[in-house]
Amino acid sequence: MLRRNCLLLFLCFLFEQSSCAPFQSRPGQEWPHSQTGPSAAGRNGGSKGFQRVKRGWVWNQFFVLEEYMGSDPQYVGKLHTDLDKGQSAVKYTLSGEGAGTIFTIDQITGDIHALRSLDREEKPYYTLRAQAVNIETNRPLESESEFVIKVQDINDNEPKFLEGPYTASVPEMSPVGTYVMKVTATDADDPTYGNSARVVYSILHGQPYFSVDPKTGVIRTALPNMDREVKELYQVLIQAKDMGGQLGGLAGTTTINITLSDVNDNPPRFSKSIFHLRVPESSAVGSAVGRIKAHDLDTGKNAEVEYNIVPGDGGAMFDIATNEHNQEGIIMLKKPLDYETKKAYTFKVEASNAHLDPRFHNFGPFKDTATVKINVLDVDEPPVFSKPSYAMDVYEDTPQGTIIGAVTAQDLDAGNSPVRYSIDWKSDLDSFFDIDPVRGTISTNELLDRESIAQHNISVVATKVNNPVLTSRVAVTVHVLDINEFPPELAMPYETFVCESAKVGQVIQVISARDQDLPQAGQRFSFKSPQEGVKTKNFTVRDFGNNTAGVVTLRGGFRRRSQEIYHLPVLIEDGGLQTLSSTSTLTIRVCGCDTDGSLLTCSAEAIFLHVGLSTGALIAILVCIVILLVIVVLYVGVRRQKKKETLMTSKEDIRDNVIHYDDEGGGEEDTHAFDMGTLRNPKVIKENLFRRDVKPELGLCPRRPIASQNSADISNFINQRLQEHDGDTSAPPYDSLATYAYEGEGSVAESLSSIESVKGETEEDYDYLNEWGPRFKTLAGIFGERSESQSDVTSSTTTENKH
Repeated sequence: MLRRNCLLLFLCFLFEQSSCAPFQSRPGQEWPHSQTGPSAAGRNGGSKGFQRVKRGWVWNQFFVLEEYMGSDPQYVGKLHTDLDKGQSAVKYTLSGEGAGTIFTIDQITGDIHALRSLDREEKPYYTLRAQAVNIETNRPLESESEFVIKVQDINDNEPKFLEGPYTASVPEMSPVGTYVMKVTATDADDPTYGNSARVVYSILHGQPYFSVDPKTGVIRTALPNMDREVKELYQVLIQAKDMGGQLGGLAGTTTINITLSDVNDNPPRFSKSIFHLRVPESSAVGSAVGRIKAHDLDTGKNAEVEYNIVPGDGGAMFDIATNEHNQEGIIMLKKPLDYETKKAYTFKVEASNAHLDPRFHNFGPFKDTATVKINVLDVDEPPVFSKPSYAMDVYEDTPQGTIIGAVTAQDLDAGNSPVRYSIDWKSDLDSFFDIDPVRGTISTNELLDRESIAQHNISVVATKVNNPVLTSRVAVTVHVLDINEFPPELAMPYETFVCESAKVGQVIQVISARDQDLPQAGQRFSFKSPQEGVKTKNFTVRDFGNNTAGVVTLRGGFRRRSQEIYHLPVLIEDGGLQTLSSTSTLTIRVCGCDTDGSLLTCSAEAIFLHVGLSTGALIAILVCIVILLVIVVLYVGVRRQKKKETLMTSKEDIRDNVIHYDDEGGGEEDTHAFDMGTLRNPKVIKENLFRRDVKPELGLCPRRPIASQNSADISNFINQRLQEHDGDTSAPPYDSLATYAYEGEGSVAESLSSIESVKGETEEDYDYLNEWGPRFKTLAGIFGERSESQSDVTSSTTTENKH
């Protein structure tokens, strides 16, 4: 390396205008660059005009090997400036970290040496400053420059486990590859240079039970079926070696104490197969009659034992419990003993673990059985039931008188008295059950309903016939089983809506169902639409298979203008033995929604306004409506101000309608208006005729003078007026009604009303009223009688002129 540096310095002297460096930095590292000052020639004033300023210092980063053990100072590198022409006019100075104590420089040549061995782990690099000065005047020739000397790493540190020794635990009987723990070793060497800090793990002691991953340090089990009862503690020695595990690398070790934790892989075992006990007949119920024990090799909860008496002849008389402190089975007397009836009892006791591990079921049954023989000493007793309690099942709605089970009790005395059974009325107040007093069979007395009472607890009494004072009681639990009698229904009333912007296949509602029945293993519902055969539909029901379903759109483009409400029937079926179903109808409203699907409104007034209209658009529409209303009002006002009266449009014209009466006594309810407009024929109107509703000019229609009120001949006056109207050419060209009701003041002719006119009635033929039907029968009879009896002529007449 020294030879290479010298060659580079020589090339720098040959080519002063180019820059060179004695050392090349490794890729990816950045080091401070040298600072340049004015050239020596510029300072001496030897050059004129603009000259190129050469770089003052020529070097790059320096490296020094750590832990150098040589006798001579370690050469670091050379400093050189282009102002140094080799005439010994320049000297070099060094300052900064370790200058003079760790590093020294030859003032003439610029060579830098390290005076002592360096440790990279203590300090990885040093920052120094160098300067070239005139050897005679001691004035600086260049500005002071800063450079770095990096300590190059060597493999002088072994990997270390900072947290060791370690303690770990793994369950026994674990499969191969079960994770135990992870260890990590650290190396103080430079991880970015070489393989000095690349650690590889290996196991030195602990095989073949455990293994370690060479890269990660993860320890796993390597041997299957390691049994804690055989060996519980393992000591494993782990080695971490640097240099990637190659030869010459440094290594460190640590110890791991691994304990196998217990699992329930051992069943309990009795020390002997038969236990003999002696019990006096006078022993009190609930007293302990003996102790037995089953041993379990496991520990803790895995060693807890449960004892049970196997049902049999003697087992109903005794009970057994577990002592939590020593796991012994304490046999207790459950019922009174009777020497005359039974002198000895033999039953089996089963010992089993309370906490089973399903992984070891294939090892066999985790229980053991022992026989217990109990000899009874002579004592009297009441009847004894064969079981301490009874449980019976019956389906609801079972017919009355159905036998659901039986209880059995016997007298153990020498007399062997018969036993009679009865149900305690306090436990069955509603008399749901009945019992045969001799056989003990229990039957239903009424229909049972699970939804009302799901479980009945009754007490059966057994009494000795020869001694009714000695009685025994037993509890009977009757479970009412459910039958599928209620169809499923929707879980709640759903308020479903669909957005007008809904897409095809979008789920707009998730529904669920409920059932009053109690299934054996959870409720199961299925949903579907009963309209599967219809081709064009708006919605359908999609069953999700988890007792829920979704309402799915089959099309898009819903509009409240077209249809606001849709009805979707949903068929729900349960999973009972006899499947029941029901159909519910979902009401789906079409609503306006936001862009993200949020509900805006479902009201009817919002139908006529598009959801997307802005406020400005709504204001513009309202302004247009107001302008149109103003125009209409102005137009109507102008039309009303015109003085133009059309034919027969005045409200004061009494000739528009002819009032006629179809019945004699109906009053206003039978009065109908007859529109005279239908008789108007514009074809017969002549231009030269005068209009009745317009005042004619004078002299066009001469009229006779009106009769005086004092004239006695009223009939002549009326005839004159009649002729005047008949000859009037200014009359309108349609039928009109002219009434001559004026009778004068003090006239002897009395009223001229057509109702009281005898002449008008006699001249009219009312036979046509008989042809009008039953409604006019009474009117036809009245007018028929008057036409025969009346002969006087009234003094006033109402005449209808037809033109």
